Amino acid sequence: MRIGFIGDIVGRPGRKIIKENLSKIKEEFNIDFVIANGENASHGFGLTVESAKELFKSGIGLVTGGNHSFDKKKDMLALLETSNVLRPDNYPEGLIGSGIKICEIETSNGIEKLAVINLMGQYGMPMVENPFNWAKKLVSKLHEEEIKNIFIDFHAEVTSEKRIMLMMFKNQVSGICGTHTHVGTDDLQIFENTAYLTDIGLTGCRDNVIGMDAKIPIQKVTTGIGGHFEVPNSCKSILQMMVIDIEDGKAINTFKIKKYCNNPKLFITEAYID
Repeated sequence: MRIGFIGDIVGRPGRKIIKENLSKIKEEFNIDFVIANGENASHGFGLTVESAKELFKSGIGLVTGGNHSFDKKKDMLALLETSNVLRPDNYPEGLIGSGIKICEIETSNGIEKLAVINLMGQYGMPMVENPFNWAKKLVSKLHEEEIKNIFIDFHAEVTSEKRIMLMMFKNQVSGICGTHTHVGTDDLQIFENTAYLTDIGLTGCRDNVIGMDAKIPIQKVTTGIGGHFEVPNSCKSILQMMVIDIEDGKAINTFKIKKYCNNPKLFITEAYID
């Protein structure tokens, strides 16, 4: 199977570039299923029911989350009950929703199962259970159920936590991709049958501060006085996607697609195979 993973979608510009380009990219590259981190998809903070509908209509099959998952609390509670929307699974037990989903995906070889896991790191994040111990339990249970195709969206602040996740689960899961920083890293690779990227980067405005208008961030660092971060109405946007070919649980190929607004060309980054 061939899956795609889109980085943190930030506000209307992120949703717009997906709406305008995703269906064409899926068709051109024969992508069977697309996952996207959508915790910033509505005004930069959280996810509304309407924004989720827009993303699903654009061709996304499953939406993952992170530390902003509950910024639009009422909407998120409804989405977790009714839609293909995840929140980090290692939030404290008893919280509504889940961070794991076993998807049945139609491929050229028939219906195949893919387990998607959404986890959140510890440094600089809300209170969560230890993501590494939590992942060990989840992956072990999936293997017991003979589910080999496994993808992890690890929403974490620091690169070291993401790299540790790879070292722990290389050759046990098909792919691991980091989210949260909104800054893409240059370490796309296949390491012992696991596709890995420390951070996919954002999908949204690229000519400001991690998808937000630069005025308030500049004010905050120069005066110490913050304010409400806003997603610009008009900007230069980018779509970033990691694509993974999975065969019998192993990543056999991976590459990254970048689509810049107003540029018909797609920029492709090939993986380093270790």
